[in-house]
Amino acid sequence: MVPSGLSAASRRELSRLLRDNPPLVTTSLAVSTLGLTPAAASRRLTAWARAGWLARVRRGAYVPVPIESPSADVALEDPWSVAMTMFAPCYIGGWSAAEHWGLTEQIFRSVCVMTLKRPYDRQPVLRKVRFDLHTVAQSQLVGLKTVWRGGTRLQVSDPARTLVDMLTSPSLGGGIRHVAEMLNTLLHEQPKEAPKLLLYAEKLGVGAVYKRLGYLTQRDHPDLAELIATCRQRMTAGYASLDPALPADRLVTAWRVWVPDSELREPAS
Repeated sequence: MVPSGLSAASRRELSRLLRDNPPLVTTSLAVSTLGLTPAAASRRLTAWARAGWLARVRRGAYVPVPIESPSADVALEDPWSVAMTMFAPCYIGGWSAAEHWGLTEQIFRSVCVMTLKRPYDRQPVLRKVRFDLHTVAQSQLVGLKTVWRGGTRLQVSDPARTLVDMLTSPSLGGGIRHVAEMLNTLLHEQPKEAPKLLLYAEKLGVGAVYKRLGYLTQRDHPDLAELIATCRQRMTAGYASLDPALPADRLVTAWRVWVPDSELREPAS
């Protein structure tokens, strides 16, 4: 649909609303910017969407349609910026943060968002982009870096915090094999991040992290004696799976971790 004409007054209002290039146009933004009631703001946004100047993301949320676009069926220009508005308080984590920090060359098809919200739909598809939403507690908002995308301020887990999240839940990295590869990249290419792994593991208090981190480090980096020793000292009672998504019949008692045969091998020499 080609955008239709607007009255002079309507053009002025839309220009004011889009003046700061917001990644997402919401009812609350229209209320604060244009001084409208929520009902009037909602009607105005709906009218602009019907005219082809905005594209609906979900109820009360729209993205601007570029002037050069042949239709209003547009994808999200910057999904991260949209996530910061839709799912705040939140941060970009897991595989998305790993891609950002160069920890992996794997291509993932969705955006991983760690949010304080408890959404009913944890895999919403908004304007052709899928978001994977994972709930975290307020106390877990540590180890975050501020980055800017256009004029939007974003929060992204730093490299070490990204790894600790993935060691907490390997699915956040696409499975333990990918997590192990990203851990290797971190330890080889960003060795100054290594002490932060223990710092964040302590702050988050997830015992399974020490078991998975200790096992993988001893297997792939046996020279990192201090890191291995600290993991062993802080290891909690009980047993954990190296990857809860995989069947595992081999118990490595030294680390109290169940390991799939595919991940069971002698430490690197």
